[in-house]
Amino acid sequence: MTVSTEPTALPAEFACAGGRELAMEMMRRMQRVRLFEEATKVLFHAGELPAMVHLSIGQEAAVVGACLATGTSDYMTGNHRSHGHPIAKGARLDALMAELLGKATGVCGGKGGSMHLADFSVGSLGESGIVGSAIPVATGAALAAQVRGSGQVALCFFGDGAASEGVLHESMNMASIWKLPVVYFCENNGYAVSVTAEESLSVPDVSMRAAGYSMPGVTVDGQDVLAVYRATAEAVRRARAGEGPSLVEAKTYRFHEHAYGLQVPTPYRDQSVVDSWFATVDPLTLFHDRLVAWDVATSQELDALRAEVRSEVDAAVEFARVSPFPPPEAAYTDVYKEVTA
Repeated sequence: MTVSTEPTALPAEFACAGGRELAMEMMRRMQRVRLFEEATKVLFHAGELPAMVHLSIGQEAAVVGACLATGTSDYMTGNHRSHGHPIAKGARLDALMAELLGKATGVCGGKGGSMHLADFSVGSLGESGIVGSAIPVATGAALAAQVRGSGQVALCFFGDGAASEGVLHESMNMASIWKLPVVYFCENNGYAVSVTAEESLSVPDVSMRAAGYSMPGVTVDGQDVLAVYRATAEAVRRARAGEGPSLVEAKTYRFHEHAYGLQVPTPYRDQSVVDSWFATVDPLTLFHDRLVAWDVATSQELDALRAEVRSEVDAAVEFARVSPFPPPEAAYTDVYKEVTA
């Protein structure tokens, strides 16, 4: 089932008390993801990043809409394209940027870098360059929450490439049997590196696979932050109520290469199509125009918010640059869990 929302009237979420605050927080977090990642592009070109980066530019609405439907104490797992996930969950930008630069002040002490960071302060259990590797982690976290009766939910991000990994199907099967409080969230940007979804998936919508595991499956417009928020909020409600897992698929767009700076010998995307994405389906532009049309915010207020976030990102970059690298002996810590008697 596909849910398409193109509201013309002020949505109920923004008409109620606190509605404007929710709308502005959605925009703030999307701007935080966008401007943070634009800053990483500059650092990459300057040779200040020690490794490749996988940008979420274009996918901000999917990430923010999903994360805002959860609470800070809820769990979240990402993938190798995962700066945006902890940012959308409310993480500090300075410690995240320091992690990307391999600094000791980073969320993982500079040892995780771009592809392997975690931030427990916002429930981010980590990410990995191994496709689909965080799926069983999220499922296990949901099981732990169920056993403890903590009321927590696990939000599990993965891409269309990981949608065909066996571990997803094993996890969904077990989660359904045990009614685990987990939301499987597919960011379907249409490409597993350079392989199109049409070439790699047996179904037009990843959400259709939910039927095989007796759980709800829904596909939403991943460029519409409100549509994503609504679908994920319902899945989170079900999970907290003990009704089991759900599968949410957001159809979205990756505006840049799979890994920024990656040179693919044979072009697999028409550049004119990519240019049209920037012009027509930029989630920040779409939401900006809607907020103005709904009289939720003025263009001037939204410009001021963007300027505020830019200052925050600039400060994060400066913090990361002046932070020290870990000492050599730090290579021998965090290898094993320290157990005290």
